[in-house]
Amino acid sequence: MKLHSILHEVAEQPWVGTAGDKLQPAVLKAFEAGGEAGREIKNALHGTWLGHPLHPAITDVPIGAWTAAAVLDLLERSGSRKYAPGADAAVAVGLAGAVGAAVTGLTDWTGTTKEKRRMGLVHGMMNLGATALYTASLFLRKRKSTRTQAVCLSMLGYGMVSVSAYIGGHLVYRNQIGVDHTATADTYPEDFVAVLPENDLKEKAMRCVKAGEVAVLLAKQGGEIFALAHTCSHLGGPLSEGDLLSGGKVRCPWHGSVFSLSSGDVVDGPATEPQPRLEVRTRNGQIEVRLPKGES
Repeated sequence: MKLHSILHEVAEQPWVGTAGDKLQPAVLKAFEAGGEAGREIKNALHGTWLGHPLHPAITDVPIGAWTAAAVLDLLERSGSRKYAPGADAAVAVGLAGAVGAAVTGLTDWTGTTKEKRRMGLVHGMMNLGATALYTASLFLRKRKSTRTQAVCLSMLGYGMVSVSAYIGGHLVYRNQIGVDHTATADTYPEDFVAVLPENDLKEKAMRCVKAGEVAVLLAKQGGEIFALAHTCSHLGGPLSEGDLLSGGKVRCPWHGSVFSLSSGDVVDGPATEPQPRLEVRTRNGQIEVRLPKGES
């Protein structure tokens, strides 16, 4: 049986779904309890300030450090005791990085759908297990009599984190978590194209229209018309089915990401990528849009 099939079977276990259904709202409530500070912390952990998910960048720390530890441990076992301090330090650095990876990963996990949440929870549990093994290894490394056991635990932990990394790749490349869902093989129009009669867009209303083959959100607020990519950059939610907020903002109906209508910038996560913005004009009673010059 392939590894993917085994992991899928684990993710489909009823207890995984039950645990996820209870944990996700608990984490979200914890952020909400923090008020404005909680909101800002959540956005920072998502990586909205970076314009890119923060979690994958931090995961390089434990994976890289523990890879170095595995190499140094093997060199030590071959008879080169001088590599032991370096291996121990690499294990400790990896544990510090694992904390950051866990916090950012848990935050991103709260903004996933039910099926993806199951596999994400398996990913997290694998990482938690690996971290526990490395923690035990670090303590056992302090005594010469238990050093062999310590190295064995590290190797077992490295195997677990490797499987977890495979799951992480599956979540990104197959489930498209953390990718920009506004990226499309179709191109936004570089010249103005009519998308809707002006009278068909009422004040404080939103519509999904097509500019060529690309779905575009039109919104009208304060007499001004805005146009953004219709598909939410986070997980592909339909923005026209969300909420038009005061101050020129739109909220995705799926996971609550908020974007500026005027610039497309992320106001609130879990989204980290901005929404592509289009120029708007009205001509002969028609609303026309195009990609801003210099952004093709």
